[in-house]
Amino acid sequence: MKTSNDLMLKPPGSLALEVGTGKWPVLPHEVFFGFFMALTWVRLVLAEGFTSNNSLFYLALISANLLLIILSLRNGAKACCYTRLLFYPLALNLIFGSMKAAIPIIHPGKVDLLLQGADRFLVGETLSLHWQGLTHPLLTELFSFFYILFFPYMAFSLVYYLCKDLEAFKVFILGLFTIYGIGFLGYSLMPAEGPYLAMAGQFTVPLKGWWITTWNAEIVRLGSNRVDVFPSLHCAISSYILFLDRRLQPWRFKLYLVPCIGLWISTIYLRYHYLVDVICGFLLSAFALWLTAQYSKRSLKVKLPQPIPYEIHP
Repeated sequence: MKTSNDLMLKPPGSLALEVGTGKWPVLPHEVFFGFFMALTWVRLVLAEGFTSNNSLFYLALISANLLLIILSLRNGAKACCYTRLLFYPLALNLIFGSMKAAIPIIHPGKVDLLLQGADRFLVGETLSLHWQGLTHPLLTELFSFFYILFFPYMAFSLVYYLCKDLEAFKVFILGLFTIYGIGFLGYSLMPAEGPYLAMAGQFTVPLKGWWITTWNAEIVRLGSNRVDVFPSLHCAISSYILFLDRRLQPWRFKLYLVPCIGLWISTIYLRYHYLVDVICGFLLSAFALWLTAQYSKRSLKVKLPQPIPYEIHP
């Protein structure tokens, strides 16, 4: 019995095993997040030199990222694959804080006036100004609770998918850090402070609440890097996780649907985002969901064992 091309066959399923061990090509999120890091590094080198702390910081992250990708491609062990994926949550936290100092170097000034103009074009005025007549301590407390839920929601979702199989975690990370890569690029190209700072003098009704309102405001004050407005990653990330869950884990979609809707409204009510930020956040989420769906389809086609043709010769 011979094969149609007279070559020795690999055992059925061996291709699936090779893919399953993690010998993936460069993944979409690695392209988008890598492009953000590389472009930011080049801009920093041009602005303050190759040996500046900011330039060396981004160069170190780019080098570590490339090293992990190469090790995963050459090795394929599960530990290498998980390390390759987990690089991005670590890089996210390091980069987000560093942007407060780095972004003003490569983009002095803010674009709040441009975003306010976009809101006026869309709805006549910045929506937060229009909503200030609706403010009430109970609503402010409720929306502060929803807004602060973003952080445990993302963290618990990351742990949840990490504890599932490697393929599910890969799909989760692929979409999540495609969003962060493009979103951070938006922060670096269009830094803005948001209505609560840039338009503070235009609000005539203060946001009053109780201890959750105070807690949330303090977290934002301490945690914001002052460029994290366009696009709204609160909306992009939460909607991405929500609708990925709808496809993969429907019970989680039902559990988090109402809190996510409250979170989206809170970004405007609490005056942290312009309407255009929110719209672009949802568009970014939709792109990431499409990307994960396309990648999952291609990955599934590769992994399915294919019938092996044989020719029988007398």
